[in-house]
Amino acid sequence: MEMQVWLESGTRQEGVDLLVGDDLEIDGAALYINGRQVGRVVDVGSSGGQAKARSMSGSVEWILLELGEWKMIPIENIIAACDGVPTKVAARISSSEQVLGAAFALQIGVDAILVTEDVLPTALIAKSQRGEITEEIDKPVKTGNISLTEIEVIEVKEGGIGDRVCVDLTSLLGTGEGMLVGSSAASMVMVHGETVESEFVPTRPFRVNAGAAHSYILMADGSTSYLSEISMGDEVMVVNSDGSSRSATVGRVKIERRPFILFRWKDANNNEAGALLQQAETVRLVSSSTQLISITELVKETILLGWNGGVGRHIGIPISAEVTEK
Repeated sequence: MEMQVWLESGTRQEGVDLLVGDDLEIDGAALYINGRQVGRVVDVGSSGGQAKARSMSGSVEWILLELGEWKMIPIENIIAACDGVPTKVAARISSSEQVLGAAFALQIGVDAILVTEDVLPTALIAKSQRGEITEEIDKPVKTGNISLTEIEVIEVKEGGIGDRVCVDLTSLLGTGEGMLVGSSAASMVMVHGETVESEFVPTRPFRVNAGAAHSYILMADGSTSYLSEISMGDEVMVVNSDGSSRSATVGRVKIERRPFILFRWKDANNNEAGALLQQAETVRLVSSSTQLISITELVKETILLGWNGGVGRHIGIPISAEVTEK
């Protein structure tokens, strides 16, 4: 639901839904819209006030919250109490800093905020953002299919020490999901997410330990980027061993000095490529039978799942010119 903006006083302007003294009236504890009593004003600055507001859930059209010293917790408590019932929640907001908290509390947010003119600009921005979030929720995650291919490991050896990049997402990975990385944009290997439970380390189901900083990674739009270029907010491609794919947002990138294992492979056309991944049991690849193989257990002649990009690239974009990467 789009959030409404109510204005305490002043001149109505675009984006303001109700104006006190015009179509919105507050008379003691009674709330009126267009002359009709629609709800109650409740001081939720105490536990008793919050209990009173909760008791009204489902019995009134609107509850306008007057906040005390505690701001967010009372808002969250009343939103939770009114979730799933017709009662809508409004909150009187006294500062710009409180606006976003109220607008997005519990990922639901209040149905209206009552603000003064000095807080109005921030309130209108929050209203717009709420509209954008609603559109995103209604819009399905971008999904598709990608042609994974079999690649044969032809060499495995120690790869020295360098800067390793972990790509942490804002969404969770499932079993069978990972990212495509490699030292050549024309041929990449699927690296599985850290979703596997272990006796020694906890899972990190939002993470792919993607390898050395120079490596390419396949982005959501089909372009490539260097791992060193990835940053918060970027959209990367998450692939599943069944060939399905989806876009995912990068929450952060974690870079640390770590030892590497270097391995090379060839594809069905005998084209060769390779990658350097951290020497750690939690870094896993996916075999042609969709079994997970730790990088520390990788041996020659293993058949893995990968992807053949086919052509060279310039700043991540496919080009017809001949490009050689070794």
